[in-house]
Amino acid sequence: MKQQQELLQPYTLGNLELPNRVVMAPMTRSRANNEHNRPVNDLHGMYYQQRASAGLIITEGSQISKEAVGYINTAGIHNKEQVAGWKQVTEEVHNAGGRIYIQVWHVGRISHPDFHDGKLPLAPSALNPDAEVYTPEGQKKTVVPKAMTKEDIDRTVSDFKQAAANAVEAGFDGVEIHASNGYLLHQFFNSTSNQRTDEYGGSHENKARILFEIIDAIKETMPENSIGVRLNPSLHGIFGMTMDEDTIPTFDYIIKKLSMDYNLAYLHLSEPFNDVSDIAYAETEIAKRYRPMYDGTLMINAGFDQEKGNAVIKNGNADLVAYGKLYISNPDLVERFKNNLELASWDNDTFYTTGKEGYTDYPKAKVIQEA
Repeated sequence: MKQQQELLQPYTLGNLELPNRVVMAPMTRSRANNEHNRPVNDLHGMYYQQRASAGLIITEGSQISKEAVGYINTAGIHNKEQVAGWKQVTEEVHNAGGRIYIQVWHVGRISHPDFHDGKLPLAPSALNPDAEVYTPEGQKKTVVPKAMTKEDIDRTVSDFKQAAANAVEAGFDGVEIHASNGYLLHQFFNSTSNQRTDEYGGSHENKARILFEIIDAIKETMPENSIGVRLNPSLHGIFGMTMDEDTIPTFDYIIKKLSMDYNLAYLHLSEPFNDVSDIAYAETEIAKRYRPMYDGTLMINAGFDQEKGNAVIKNGNADLVAYGKLYISNPDLVERFKNNLELASWDNDTFYTTGKEGYTDYPKAKVIQEA
């Protein structure tokens, strides 16, 4: 008899009953290399269907508008062709017994004029992240973005709302708001990327304002408990994001408000992506810090294996664990955990290429069933 694992226990998430607590994390895979940047059934549909035994699938980040784009060949959720493509994906997953959320995304300043007919990408403030992005013409340096006007912000909030409505039409079980990893909403939260002096800058309340406006807008299109939010409080040294003394207090404010004022499906947090032990302002143990502050469902990711995933749930610091790279090379990750099977390695070189190689061609393990 196999030892009982916390990861394999069922969980009620909003209006969904999850058969386990293993979540497929959102990961950019760049396979929508077609005119409309729409998902295609024999690739995206197969990819997600292969992984339908996850307690929950969260899709790759899907841009909410043309303005939101910063990567080549990423599938959007803002035109009718994209909605039709995603509908095929959700049908594949649901027919296989799975559950699937879409991550809605705006990259902000992590973009380039090449994506926007020569126009500058949008950001809270006109501050260059000094990063590199892969454009249709190859790798290029970022530029000084355009500081968003109030009209730009209002339009972006509206675009998130429409993307959520499109997600409902496409058959998704919910949406995850990407407010993480140095992209647009995260740029608003951070004082080193947001130097505004209006109602969207300065105080914790102002820096977080756009996130709550987006949640309130999306609530008009779907139940509140079908909305997730992803945050990365201790991101440092990536995409020009630098922590300061106000970074963690800003996230404390956001997470306490989410807990008190909203009934979300979940809060999705990332442990630090790199070593931040020498950063005076960083929090090195995200789940431990925020579990006491957040009363709802807490999902954690970044660097977890089977043992660590079971432990973080058993210790009470998270309810769900999201796996990224392990889900690339192990479409049957749940079954491998259940049977304590060896995990396959992933191929970094095919993360962002096109076609099925490194995408839908990872085999499932051959499992010998117990008598």
